[in-house]
Amino acid sequence: MRARSARGRPGKDTPTVLYDLPGPRARRRNLLWTLLFLAALAAVVWWVVAGLADKSQLAWSKWAPFLTDARVWETYVLPALRNTVVAAALSMVIALPLGALLGVSRLSDHRAVRGAAGTVVEFFRAIPVLILMLFANAAYSEFTDVSPDTRPLYAVVTGLVLYNASVLAEVVRAGILSLPAGQTDAARALGLRKGQTMTYVLLPQAVTAMLPALVSQLVVIVKDTALGGAMLGFSELLASVRPMSANYGANTIACFTVVAVVFVVLNFALTTFAARLEGRLRRGRRSTGAVVGADAVEEAAAPGEHGGRPGAA
Repeated sequence: MRARSARGRPGKDTPTVLYDLPGPRARRRNLLWTLLFLAALAAVVWWVVAGLADKSQLAWSKWAPFLTDARVWETYVLPALRNTVVAAALSMVIALPLGALLGVSRLSDHRAVRGAAGTVVEFFRAIPVLILMLFANAAYSEFTDVSPDTRPLYAVVTGLVLYNASVLAEVVRAGILSLPAGQTDAARALGLRKGQTMTYVLLPQAVTAMLPALVSQLVVIVKDTALGGAMLGFSELLASVRPMSANYGANTIACFTVVAVVFVVLNFALTTFAARLEGRLRRGRRSTGAVVGADAVEEAAAPGEHGGRPGAA
C-alpha cells in the first residue's frame, strides 16, 4: 500500500474506507458491464416505443387534445384533481392529529391507555387500506343516510384515516423515542409534568426528526386516493382516464401519461414544501434565541436606586 501523496490525499492504489479502488482489469470489466446495461436499456426502450407506434399510440391526434382542447381539462382532469386534493387533504387533516394522539398514548404510563392505543394501531395497520374503504362504504350504506353521490368520498377518507393514522402513530412514537433521555430528565428537573414535557419539550424536537417519514406517508395518502376510483367509483384522477379515453379516440397511453405527470407534480409540490419547512425548523433550532438590547444591558448593570445590588436582566 502506497504512502499518502504530498497534499495529504491517498495514493493511487490506496484503499478507501469502504472498498478497495478497482484495478485496470476491474475498471475494464465495469466499463463493459455498463455498456451492456446501456445497450439492453436502449433495446427495451426501442421495443416499447416501436410497440406504441404500431398501435398508433404515439400519433399526434392522441396527444393533441391535451394541448389544443381546453375542454379535456375543464371536464375531466381539473374536476378529478380537485376531488383527489379534497380527499387527500381531509385525510391528512384528520390522520395527523389522530396519529399523534395514538402515538403519544402508546407511550402512556397507564397500562389500559397504552394497551388500547396499541390494539387500535396494530389492528388497523394490519388491514389493507382498500378493505377499509370497502367496509367503510358498506357501513355508510347500511347505517347512515349519506348520499350515494358523496358516499365514495366518505369511504375513501375513512379508509385513509384509519390506516394512515395507525402508521403515523408508529412514526410519532419512534420519533419521540429517538430523542436523548436527557431531554426528559432535564424537563423533570425543571418541575414539568409528563404532559408538559411531551407538549413543550419532546414533540417540538421530534417533529423535525419525524418530518421525512411524515412526508412519505402524506405522499402515500395522495396516491392511495386512486384506490377509491378503482373500486368505489370515486371521481379522482385515475378514474378520469376511462371517460377521457372513450371521448378522445382511445388515447389510453396519453391519458395515463398526463395523469401520471399530474401526480408527480402534486407530490413534488408536497415534498418541496415539506423540505422547506424542515429546513426552517432546523434553522430555528440552531438559533441563539432573543437578542438583549443595549438599554436592557445598561439597566441590568446599573446599581439600584438605594445603592443596592444591580438589577436583574
